[in-house]
Amino acid sequence: MTTPTSDIDEASPRIGGKTELVEYLEAGSKLRTDWRIGTEHEKFGFLWDGFRPLPYEGKASVLAMLEGLRDRFGWEPISEGGHLIGLKKNGASVSLEPGGQFELSGAPLESIHETCTEVGQHLSEVRELAEPLGIGFLGLGASPIWSMAETPVMPKGRYKIMTAYMDKVGRLGRQMMFRTCTVQANLDFGSEADMVKKLRVSLALQPLGTALFANSPFIDGRPNGFLSYRSQIWTDTDPDRSGMLPFAFESGFGFEQYVDYALDVPMYFVRRGGQYLDASGLSFRDFMEGKLPILPGERPAMDDFADHLSTIFPEVRLKRFLEMRGSDAGPWDRLCAFSGFWTGILYSQSALDAAWDLVKDWTAPEREAMRQGVRTLGLKTPIPGGRSMQDLAKQVLEISGAGLRDRARLNAAGDDETGFLSGLHEIAASGLTPAERLLQRYYGPWNRDLTKVFAEEAY
Repeated sequence: MTTPTSDIDEASPRIGGKTELVEYLEAGSKLRTDWRIGTEHEKFGFLWDGFRPLPYEGKASVLAMLEGLRDRFGWEPISEGGHLIGLKKNGASVSLEPGGQFELSGAPLESIHETCTEVGQHLSEVRELAEPLGIGFLGLGASPIWSMAETPVMPKGRYKIMTAYMDKVGRLGRQMMFRTCTVQANLDFGSEADMVKKLRVSLALQPLGTALFANSPFIDGRPNGFLSYRSQIWTDTDPDRSGMLPFAFESGFGFEQYVDYALDVPMYFVRRGGQYLDASGLSFRDFMEGKLPILPGERPAMDDFADHLSTIFPEVRLKRFLEMRGSDAGPWDRLCAFSGFWTGILYSQSALDAAWDLVKDWTAPEREAMRQGVRTLGLKTPIPGGRSMQDLAKQVLEISGAGLRDRARLNAAGDDETGFLSGLHEIAASGLTPAERLLQRYYGPWNRDLTKVFAEEAY
């Protein structure tokens, strides 16, 4: 979840034209010494009594968790309409996804060592509060047993608007909102050219990220036929704002072309006076010209554009940094591995160049075919050149590891960041995704009792 922007009033400066939007994105460029790593992960809260989803209110609830973090660990509250809906502290935030998924959006940090410490500290705080209340948290890409009817709804204005709009643009949008969890890495760029290369490499490799971290084989209490059902959901959510951005590989692509894309993505809402005004399906281009029907004559402020960017959901999203968005949530070690994987590729020039050499000749149909294939085939997905996604995984993990060694970010024991990739190397060597291992246990020692997933996969 994106932390709400500041309220906009009559005195707020207004956008004068598209050039300002391009400059807004370009201002995200940073010196290499200032590049940071931000890690976000979502998780499902549940009650150990009956494995029911965690409600918003009550003695054992989402609200109780937020209040506990606020009161015991010094997090500052974020409220909306009188409801506590998030927290912030030291550059990090805790927020709620539509179905109560509990998200940590980590602070911008210098190393994976720091990132992993941050995630571990958060999970420790969460467990300290949760255990006396009979609450657990689960790291999967899709909720395994609860129906949509059983899933709670969080009291946030933007989600009410989004929920109503989803049914107009795809079949699975509500599933995405209420029944999925992801892990994301937010990484910086140094210039427009650096952004373009990083965006292209990371888009091309998102299917590999989906395969390595595939972790959502269950829904409604049984196997769903996919290794990453979360990835399947994104193929039928909203084509206007999701997908692999084939235009990013066209000659001349840069900040301006992404702005043009963003302006053509239909709006969800506008925030005024602490309220969300329904702008679903309306045009930000019209807003730029003062022709938005719900705010006639009014032009947007830059925070309106920032809000709009937060409602665009491609496999890699450009803001003033790049967001890797293609993978399922998982256990603690894979959260650290996820950021390590992408940091190694994107934060070493030699690694980035090597990765680009692997993917630069792939066509848009080939990239899309890989995206479609990994949902069910995982590391067995064919890739261009007659090889498999498993072959690619081994090669890219070597590139990422070399990139992490180049960075030479050491912990107190003198270890670099390559150790965080060890679990991914094992997955690549075996050819089995995390989802396939879950399915092995489901049909084997679990004897098709899916409640066992809570005991074995809870944080």
